[in-house]
Amino acid sequence: MNVNGGIDALRDRFSGDLLVPAGPGYEAAREVFNAMIDRRPAVIARCATTADVVAAVRFARANGLVVAVRSGGHSVAGLSICDGGILIDLGGMKRIEVDPVARTARAGGGVLWGEFDAATQAHALHTPGGRVTTTGVGGFTTGGGYGWTSSKYGLTCDNLISAEVVLADGSVVTASERENADLFWGIRGGGGNFGIVTEFTYRLHPLGPIVLAGLALWPIERVRDVVRGWRDFVDDAPDEVSTACVVITAPPESFVPESLRGRTAVGMAVMYVGDPATGESVIRPLRNLGPLVDLIQPMPYTAFQAILDPAAPWGQRSYWRGEYMNGLSNDAIDTFVAHGPDLARIGMPLSQMIIFRIGQGVTAVPDDATAFSHRDANYLFHPISVWQAAADDDRLIAANRAFCDAMRPFGTGAAYLNFTPEDRVRDAYGKEKYARLVALKDRHDPDNLFHLNQNIRPSKEAGEPALT
Repeated sequence: MNVNGGIDALRDRFSGDLLVPAGPGYEAAREVFNAMIDRRPAVIARCATTADVVAAVRFARANGLVVAVRSGGHSVAGLSICDGGILIDLGGMKRIEVDPVARTARAGGGVLWGEFDAATQAHALHTPGGRVTTTGVGGFTTGGGYGWTSSKYGLTCDNLISAEVVLADGSVVTASERENADLFWGIRGGGGNFGIVTEFTYRLHPLGPIVLAGLALWPIERVRDVVRGWRDFVDDAPDEVSTACVVITAPPESFVPESLRGRTAVGMAVMYVGDPATGESVIRPLRNLGPLVDLIQPMPYTAFQAILDPAAPWGQRSYWRGEYMNGLSNDAIDTFVAHGPDLARIGMPLSQMIIFRIGQGVTAVPDDATAFSHRDANYLFHPISVWQAAADDDRLIAANRAFCDAMRPFGTGAAYLNFTPEDRVRDAYGKEKYARLVALKDRHDPDNLFHLNQNIRPSKEAGEPALT
């Protein structure tokens, strides 16, 4: 194929920007969150409209191009970029419309969570969203979407009302409980396997603009008793308590005692998803653990949503995992304590070893209601290794995997795909649900055009009989 000639033809029906190697804007546009990923598409189609996405999909099919789709570019596995194919970049699709009376919001596929939060908080409304503001709504929602308020209001995909989807044949459909219900089921947890979502309509919930939230820090020497005390409280805490326990490097800030700055520490993030005045007494047991630094206070919801941004900067080398746990036994905590501080230390200063409390807002939704699975877990173990030098790749990745291996006896065996670089698709869904997803793939993308994702392979490609 004459790529350049084909691109010239595409320009005639494309309102966004088409970027090619050596052309202006190309190098910046191909960058993704994880600096370990360095790929060069033949063309980057930065879409401005749904019609642009349709044109790009049809162009890819006609020319046999590999397709990558990007919303925010945060895929730690690098699934939002490709070599030699076409990157369909939704970054130009930024429209947000909030209906404060109906408590709904429509967001284009290129919207980032910081942008969405700013628009909805203008009306003291929100939907559970990404914990880092530069995360795109697209991959986060279609992969499930654990946010800080999920403990109370469920996953992001649980709050999806409808979606506009461009299918592999270039057609555009609406997916909701009433239209294309099977597709709607699949895109809520099935990732980008079935099409490109160009617009999301979300249900909103009252919250903010001020919430009770913040961080607390303890010396690492107290890690065992702090994590046990945290566990003892959150096991029976109301769903309004959204929280995580973490081993981190204490930042070199004035609010941190000099003795703790730059050292490995145990931290806690907490937000009360409700009235701040009520939350003061509810979270008191956490403060009674006696943190050396206590920054839990009334603050804007948008500020708490951005609180992890400094620890998740763009352009670092990253390796993450997301493993479910039904409980957090003393043995599990002892294993976490035996490995977590060391892994955080060798990945200073940005590596974080996190355990999230999930909450009933997620588990209350029936498991068969969406493609997203394993809603019965109580905790999510999320070790994040972050570093700068390529020479450290093997060492940091091996250490992170070893930590996960050590924690495996306490896990469910299932993975959260948004946080997982390896192929763990079958682990994420289970046999029956995976079979249903394959049938959906056969119906909407039998040629696997959309395969740069946590891929559900069509039956003809997987060598399995098609389901009818």
